[in-house]
Formats: sequence, structure tokens, C-alpha cells
Amino acid sequence: MLDRRHKFMKICFMGSMKFAVPILEGLYNNHDVLLVVTQPDKPVGRKKTITSTPVKNKALELGIKVFQPSSIKKDYSEISDLDLDFIIVAAYGQMIPEIVLNHAKNRAINVHASLLPKYRGGSPMHRAIQNGDSKTGITIMYMRKKMDSGEILAQEEVNITESDTVGTLEEKLSIVGRDLLIKTLKELPNIIPKTQDESQVTYAYNIKPIEEHIDFSQTAKQIYNHVRAFNPWPLTYFLIDGLKVKLYSVKYIDKNISSNIGEIVEVKKDGFSIQTKNGLIQPKVLQLQGKKKMDVLSFMNGTGRTLFVKGKMVE
Repeated sequence: MLDRRHKFMKICFMGSMKFAVPILEGLYNNHDVLLVVTQPDKPVGRKKTITSTPVKNKALELGIKVFQPSSIKKDYSEISDLDLDFIIVAAYGQMIPEIVLNHAKNRAINVHASLLPKYRGGSPMHRAIQNGDSKTGITIMYMRKKMDSGEILAQEEVNITESDTVGTLEEKLSIVGRDLLIKTLKELPNIIPKTQDESQVTYAYNIKPIEEHIDFSQTAKQIYNHVRAFNPWPLTYFLIDGLKVKLYSVKYIDKNISSNIGEIVEVKKDGFSIQTKNGLIQPKVLQLQGKKKMDVLSFMNGTGRTLFVKGKMVE
């Protein structure tokens, strides 16, 4: 069992998403995490099952006290009562007031999933894949009132492969983020913070529901990137006969068969192709409204055989 006397920094960790879980574990294994602040439990799915954040689940597993304010701007007493060396933030999900950021002995630190100043905001991993980037990374930075604008303490690049989804990229970045944070905390007295270049700022705004709907007037490569950027959350979809078809995985082909964007141009026993602005999209893993997720071969052996007909239009 870890000897807690060897943990030398008293920390409040603020995080919610899966990305933040390895970072919490890294802090727990190296320091004294007094409190975990995370988003409130919320109903999820069609059955509206009350679900805790991944960070809350890990904190309870580690035996760390959990605080879940619905608004951190209004309710932060659990934090202000603590004698803290650092507040560390990673994918928390609320804007944090300055009174909280300034509470600890040292400035609050954030672990951000991009190479700032590129992709400030709440969806940096999604936007990097959606835009077809070949690399992204982790930034460790001091926090300021303005979103993701603090001085940079450390950065590390991570490659994005052609097969990466936001799920696989999140896994890679969370491990890099954990290790880079622990290293940065050790080396902090010798680090000279670097001011961000405001002329290079871009934003990764939170995803809106309308963005989940596939636009076949884009190229096949753009749609391919869109699908993997939104997998496993929130997923993309298109409509056929008024039914929603969610996409988990697609293939793109650089050829054109029709001038009609959104037309089903090929139908085979093992799948179908949809014409885009330039190129074809072939769904590989999908889920028809009211049905289970399945590979396209299984789908075409059932409902897909009659639903997807050559010449039919999707939207």
C-alpha cells in the first residue's frame, strides 16, 4: 500500500470526463489529493439512468472525498475550507471563478488536450480529427479567467493516425497528459512560463446537436474525418425514409459514380455506397433507429437489404 506520508503536495483535482481519469490516478500516486470536484450525476440514455462521471467513479474507488456542485460559481465552500498547494483542472466542464483559481498557495494549473494557442475550448480532440490534423498534443498551463489563455508551462506533441477516433485519441492524450503533468510539477521551480501568441489562437467550440447530422455535400474524406471525430461520442447520423442511421465507422473511396449528392450508388451483399460531393462513403459499422449497433454485413443480411436500394436518396 502506498505510504501517504511521502506525498508532498496537497491538491484539489477538478475533472469530469474519461480523459481526466489517468491524470487523477497520477496525482493520487504522487501527491495528496484532498478533494475531487466533478460534475453532478445526470440521467443518461433512453432509460435516463442516473450516471456518475468517470472521475467520480475513480475518486470513490481511490477513497477520495467528492464534491459535485451544480454551479461552481455559486458553491465552492468545500474548496475554500481546504489548505491547498495546488488546484489542478482537466476536462472539468464548468467555468471556474477567480476566487477558486486563486485559493491555493500556487496558481491553478490546467491540463488541456491541444497544443495551445490552437484549439482553445471544450472540444479540442474532436476538432483536431474533424479538421484532418496529423498531430495534436497536451499543454500544461497556468489558469486565467479568460478561457485557456494562461501561460504555457509544458507541451508534448501526439500524432493522430488515419484510423484514430476521438476515443482512441483521448486514451493516448490522457496518458501523455498524466505523465507531463507529474513531470511539470516536479520541475516547476525551474520552468519559465511562456505567454501564448494571441495572433495564433483558434477555438474548438463545444459540439452542437446539429453537427451530428452528416452533410453529404462535403467530400468523402471530410465525412470520414467527421465520423471518426464523433466516435464514440456524440456519433454522427444520416436519414433514410425518415429513420436515423448512426455511424460508428465508414470507409471513403476516391471515385464518383453519380452527380446526385446523397444517392445510394452501389448496393452489394456486404454493404452499400453513398455519393458525396467528391468520392463515396461506405458505412462499416452502423445502427438503424430502434435497432442494435452492427457491422454492415450483418445489417445487409437483415433490414438493410430492403431499406437500402440503389438509386434511393439519403439525407
